[in-house]
This record gives sequence, structure tokens and C-alpha cells, in this order.
Amino acid sequence: MYQWRKFEFFEEKYAGKYTIPNDEEEIECCSSGRGKVVIGSVNGHVSLLDRGLKFNSGFQAHTSSVLFLQQLKQRNFLVTVGEDEEVSSSQTLAMCLKVYDLDKVQSEGSSTNTTPDCIGILRIFTNQFPQAKITSFLVLEEAPPILLIAIGLDNGCIYCIKGDIARERITRFKLQVEDVSDKNNCAVTGLGFRVDGQALQLFAVTPNAVSLFSMQSQPPRLQTLDQGGFNFKSVTMSDRSELIVGRPEAVYFYEVDGRGPCWAFEGEKKFIGWFRGYLLCVIADQRSGKHTFNIYDLKNRLIAHSIVVKQVSHMLCEWGNIILILNDKSAMCIGEKDMESKLDMLFKKNLYTVAINLVQSQQADAAATAEVLRKYGDHLYGKQDYDEAMSQYINTIGHLEPSYVIQKFLDAQRIYNLTNYLESLHEKGLASKDHTTLLLNCYTKLKDVDKLNYFIKGEDGVAEHKFDVETAIRVCRAANYHEHAMYVAKKAGRHELYLKILLEDLGRYDEALSYISSLEPSQAGVTVKEYGKILIEHKPTETIEILMRLCTEDKELAKRGNSNGLYLSMLPSPVDFQNIFTHHPLALMDFLEQYTGKVKDSPAQVEINNTLLEFYLSNDLNFPSSLPTGNGIDDSSNSHKEKDRLERRGKGLYLLKSAWPADMEHPMYDVDLAIIRCKMNNFKEGLLYIYEKMKLYKEVIACYMQAHDHEGLIACCKTLGDSGQGGDSSLWADLLKYFGELGEDCSNEVKEVLTYIERDDILPPIIVLQTLSRNPCLTLSVIKDYIARKLEKESKLIEEDRRSIEKYQEDTSSMRKEIQDLRTNARIFQLSKCTACTFTLDLPAVHFMCMHSFHQRCLGDNEKECPECAPEYGSVLETKRKLEQNSKDQNSFFQQVKSSKDGFSVIAEYFGKGVISKTTNRPTNGNVSSTDGF
Repeated sequence: MYQWRKFEFFEEKYAGKYTIPNDEEEIECCSSGRGKVVIGSVNGHVSLLDRGLKFNSGFQAHTSSVLFLQQLKQRNFLVTVGEDEEVSSSQTLAMCLKVYDLDKVQSEGSSTNTTPDCIGILRIFTNQFPQAKITSFLVLEEAPPILLIAIGLDNGCIYCIKGDIARERITRFKLQVEDVSDKNNCAVTGLGFRVDGQALQLFAVTPNAVSLFSMQSQPPRLQTLDQGGFNFKSVTMSDRSELIVGRPEAVYFYEVDGRGPCWAFEGEKKFIGWFRGYLLCVIADQRSGKHTFNIYDLKNRLIAHSIVVKQVSHMLCEWGNIILILNDKSAMCIGEKDMESKLDMLFKKNLYTVAINLVQSQQADAAATAEVLRKYGDHLYGKQDYDEAMSQYINTIGHLEPSYVIQKFLDAQRIYNLTNYLESLHEKGLASKDHTTLLLNCYTKLKDVDKLNYFIKGEDGVAEHKFDVETAIRVCRAANYHEHAMYVAKKAGRHELYLKILLEDLGRYDEALSYISSLEPSQAGVTVKEYGKILIEHKPTETIEILMRLCTEDKELAKRGNSNGLYLSMLPSPVDFQNIFTHHPLALMDFLEQYTGKVKDSPAQVEINNTLLEFYLSNDLNFPSSLPTGNGIDDSSNSHKEKDRLERRGKGLYLLKSAWPADMEHPMYDVDLAIIRCKMNNFKEGLLYIYEKMKLYKEVIACYMQAHDHEGLIACCKTLGDSGQGGDSSLWADLLKYFGELGEDCSNEVKEVLTYIERDDILPPIIVLQTLSRNPCLTLSVIKDYIARKLEKESKLIEEDRRSIEKYQEDTSSMRKEIQDLRTNARIFQLSKCTACTFTLDLPAVHFMCMHSFHQRCLGDNEKECPECAPEYGSVLETKRKLEQNSKDQNSFFQQVKSSKDGFSVIAEYFGKGVISKTTNRPTNGNVSSTDGF
């Protein structure tokens, strides 16, 4: 004890001016709780004191004296034990237990004299429980309103009362502490309840032993914890439910399994108490006779307060203070100083370790603890004890700004200590990118590869979570620790950074390709897009193999029959990787050729074909730089280029044809773009094929005209100008116009063209003459035979038309005479038989102007037209009706005019049939005229 330091962590309030306001008798017992102090006197009076020990109220609890009392915590009840006069005999005193409800009071003439309701009275001693001297008293509040009351006696027994005293629903039982022969040393001097979950124990102290009853057992089981106890008022309970017993040689702590630690504080322990983790002792010095009140901090092994006092009669704890009631009825109120004051006191004495232990033991907040540690660290730093200072700073991590510590050790060039601090920052997951950079720089400057390996790789396998991955990789790369950077990138799953180191720093292209192959398809696709340019430049073949695996269907899925458009749409498209072939078009062409050879129905087939056409039709591509160059091999190089160009042209023409099958309306490439490519690169074969597929026959012959290919031009017109095969016969007219404007002798070609024009009667002779007259190199002999044949043919047609006209005129004249005869002359009907039934004609009979006669009965209801002539006449009417109906369909009329070789003949036919009517003007809506062409 003498080695313990003394401090003044407590102070006396109001300089000892407290006085107990009790003018009657001496104080017998005390209790505290619920913001008040309760005092029981020998005359049976109970006083209630409020804060400042000022009298609040009082009442007469017992007739004679109050021996024990206890203020309950959960309910505002006061339990007292005292002597009362019996009703039957005023000379006899009975020991009674009373329960008062302090919330229910009755006034007795004065506001200061109020009596609370007594809700329960029990006689302690009965026939089953003989009378003895009460030496200790304790009440435990179980689940309200159940109370467990333990009454210790001088004969070594404990009377227990359990239940609801207000309703008199109680049970009594007796506990025997020990069976002793010496009745003078078996008094129960102390009691203490211990509640641990459902377990309930009762400590009992006698001068000879410390015992423990397990109350959950029936009957309660007795266990002796120690031989030897102590006298009155030197027993208490700690906040951890430990029994504390004060003996002259030491203070002992007891738990359920026996005696625990003891503290050798010499002197007779007049009072023992417990307050907020502090041990309270009033110790009498046998040599000097003085009483000393000490407050012990057992965790930190220091005396928090020590003061010499007069003789103490009672010790209480209330209002956050310690209250000592002295024999002269004066009182001392001792309160704990605030943490800041205590720390200031320790800092002034440079007792930083004590301050640290103090804040930790009193469970101060982490910020306050960190501040103490910081000051201690600053103190050690000032003494140049850098190692110990750093150990304190490390404990402040999470509360102290790291830059405060880092700046100190940067200035002092204490790189080892700084490394330790930065390591602790990372272990606690509080490091920033800058801290990671600084720590790795420390490792590299120290060339401490072992620590760098431990930091990067770690033993727990999750070291990458303690630092910023990108920062660690950047610093390791800058310090040429590429293997460490690669390890971090791979461990963190940062594939792009791993490949960046392999390709840009180490140039391990094969290893990079192997790593990409091991990744998931989605991750591999991302990495190839980012670093594909480098890979294509150095390893084109292997890179294309990886791209083929990414973009084509898995073989296993193909075997299972899962090859469908939906799966293909989920795969990466070759178009997504075109940008990595920016400077390597031949590699891209190779990749796309391999892809189209394996996948026939890709969703991006149009884009792929467009790209391939661009390569196939280009006149020149960038050839590999490995090709030799020099004067001696220029011819070889040029021949190689020409051969390659022709080969690509052949592939391009094949692609144009294969990508536009006959059963497809539109090709699997952009037609407009293909036409542009063919024109830009002068690819005549492809351009002619596209025009022919699009039925742009005039553009086809225009190509031949531009090339002055007369044989090809005529052959093309033979194929495309045959109207019987779906061609356009007007091509011959365009061809004739071309020769007419050519300006050179082309007699043979013109004669051949005239043959087909004459055969299909495409142009009238006058147009032919006008067209060919523009070419000054052509003579009349070229068209002499053509004109002769046309004139002869026209003459024949004119003669045939003349004969037809004469015949129609004769028929018309005959018909007019017949009509006139019908109108002016009588008709004699001489038929003797019915035309229908061929029987002899008798009356009634019907004669028609067509010279047919019928029985009336043979006609039936149809007497208006001749049955024999009606069908012929009806067909004529039907034809006329159809013509009139067709006259309303103008689209049909114009279509016939357009498709006919001689449109004028179609119009003449409509006039001849009377379909086209005269033009009439009639008012519409008052003043609008309309023309009816039909």
C-alpha cells in the first residue's frame, strides 16, 4: 500500500458544512436511493433528506426504535425493521418489519409531518422462527412486487421472507450458516445477494466463515468459501457482484467459486464501501488512533483520495457523491473531480502512463484516450525517445490526424518509425492512397524486400484490402518492382493493370496472351480491347486465335445443339475489336475471313462484309514491313502487289455474289457503300454485277459506254434488252443514241443495233434517222436497207388498212340500208313453225323483227326479246359495259399506253371502241369546271 501513489481525484463539497438535521436522538441506521437519504433513529422516527442533506419530511415508523431500513431502487418503497409495542400488552415490544409506500403520504397537521402509507406489517419472530438478535438486514427486489428479505441473526441463522408483503402472500424459510458450539462468534455480520441470470446466490459472513447459499436449489445449498470472517460494517458488494470483506490485515474479494484477490491495506476496517469502481475504506490507525478515509483505484493501483476524518458512524453513496456521517451528526460530502481536471493534474507531473491507465479504466471515450496518448507521444518525442513515442502515436490511429505524426517523423528522418506507423495505418484499414505511396517508398528506399513481400503478399491472403491497389501498383512499377506490382494486380483481379505491366514494362507477350486465355470471356474481351494494338503488332497470329475463341461459339455448346442466333447475339462481335487493327489491315482481313468462314449467320454480318469489301477492293494495302525493299527487287515487289490485288479483287467479286443470293431481296452488305467502293477503286466487274442485280440496266450500259467497249455493250444489250426475258428494250434506243453521238465510224455496230430495233419495232424510222444524222461519220448506206424494209412493211400495212376500210364501209352501208328498210317497209313473216319447239305455228304467236317466230306459250314470261338472238346481243352489251367500267380505271389505261410499243394505237383503240368520251365542261359547285376524259 505504501508504494501506491496518492492523488487528489476527489474533493470535499461545501468544505464540510453539512449537518444532519436530527435533534432528537442518535442515528441508528441509514439508507439512500431514488435521490434521497433516509435516516432511522433510536426513537423510531424516520427522516427523509434531499440533496444537500436538507430535511424534507419525517414520520414515526416504529414505536421504540428503527434498527434497520433500506430504500428500494425500483419502487419508492421503504422497508424498515424496528420494535413496536404489542396491542395486547403495552409493556412488551415486538420486532416488526414494515413496508412504506413513500409515494402515498398523509398529512398530520403540518406540511413537514407526513406519514406514508404502510402497505405491509410482519412480525419477524414466530413460533417456527424463534426470537434472536438481528445483526444484518438486506432486501432484494425480484420481479415486482416480489421481495426477498434476508435477516441475519446472532445465532448463525438467516430468516428469509419472500413474496408480496402488501397482499400477505409470503413464504418464510430459514438458512443455517454454520453449526457452531460457540454462540458468541456465530452472528451473521454481513449479507450480499448475487444475481447472475436465473441464478441467485446469497453471501453470508460470520466471524468464523464466509458462506454462499445457492437459492435456486431446494433447499438452498450451502457452500463455505473461506474460514474466517469479520465483524459488522466491513462487508459490502462490488458492482461486479463480488463480496468484499475488510479484515485488519487486508481486504478480500469473494466470488461464487471462492476467495479471489486480496489487497494488503493494514489497519482496522471500520467501514467498507464501493463507488464507481473505487474501493472505499475507513481505516483506524491503532498506533495514533486516527481514522483515515481512503479511496482506492484498484485497477491503476493508486489512492485516488485520502483524508483524516473523525469517527464515522455511517457511509452512503448518493447524488454521485460519497457521504460520510460522523458521530457528531456532521457529514462530509466527497465528489469525484471531472476527467479533465484529473488529467491536467497528471500532465503537470508528467505522469502520462497513469493518465493513460486512468482513462482506459474509467472507460472514457476513444477521443479522450487518443488525446492522452498524443500528449504522451509528444512528451516522448521531445525527449527524443522516438521508438516509444511512435508506439503511443500508433495507438491514436483512427482519432489523430495521420499527417500530424507523419510530419514529425519526416522532419526527424526516422524512416523506420515512420514505416511502423504507416504499416499500422494499413492494418487498420485507415490508410489513404498517399499513405500507401509513402509506405512503399519507405520500403524501396530501405530496400527491405522482406517487408515489401509481406506487405504486398501478406500471410492472411487478404492483404490487398489494406491498401489502395492502383497506388501500390504505380509505386512498385516506378521502383522497378514489377513482380510485386504484377502480384498485386493479379490478386486484386485488376487484369488490365496486370497486362499493362507485362506488355509495357516487361514485353512478355506470350505470357500476356496466356493470361488473357485464362480469363472469363467477358474479362478477356475487355482486356483485348485495351491492349490489342500491342498484341497485334507483336503476336498477330496468337491474338487472332484468342479473338476467334471469344467471338465464335463454344465447341461444347455447339455439340449440345445450342447454336442459335440468341447465343451468337450474346457473344462479342468482331466489329467491337476492329480498332485494335488500325495499323494492321491485313491482320484484320485475316481475322474477319476466319470468322466468316466459321460463323455464317452473325448479327454483324453486314458490317463485316462491308469491311471485307473495303479491303478486297482497295488498290493498295500496307504490306508487312518484313518484305525486302531495294532496287534489285522492285519488280518482284510490284508483281507481288499486283498478284495480291488481283487475288483480293477475285475475293471481292465472290463476296458480292455470295452475299446476295437469288432468294434475297437485299444483300448482306451496304449496296450504296459497295457501289462507292467499286467506283473509287475502278472495279468494273463488281459495279456491273451490282447494277444488274438492282436492275439498273441503263447504268450497266453506261459503264460499257465509258469504257468504249462496243462488243460488250452490244452483248449486254442482247442480254438485258430482251423484253421477252424481262429485259428493258429501251436499252437499244439508248445504244443507238450513243452511236449517233459517238463521232466516229461505227457502221457495223449501227447495223447490228438496227436489226434488233427493227425486230422488236422499238423506234419509228423517223427517230432513227434523226438520231443517226448527228454522227457525221455515218453514211446513208448504213440505213438504206433498214429504210427500204421499213417502207415496204409500211406499204403493206397501208394496203391492208385500205382493204379493211373498204370492207368496213361496205358493211356499214349494208347495215344502214337494212335499218332504213326496217323503218319504212313492212315485214312479212312467213315461218310456219315455231323456232323453239318446231311445231306448226298457231295462234297466239309472237314474231320478232329478226324473223324468228314463237308460240306464246314457248316464250313464257319473256316476250320482249328473241330467245335465239338474245345471247349474242347480250354479249355485245356485256362487252360495252366492261369497256365503260374499264374507262373509269385510268391507271390501267396509262399502263397499257406505257407498256405498248405504239401508244398511239392504244389511244386510237379506245376512241374506236367509244370508251373515251367527248370533253364536256359542266359547272361544279357554281363556278368550277371539270373535264371528263373518260
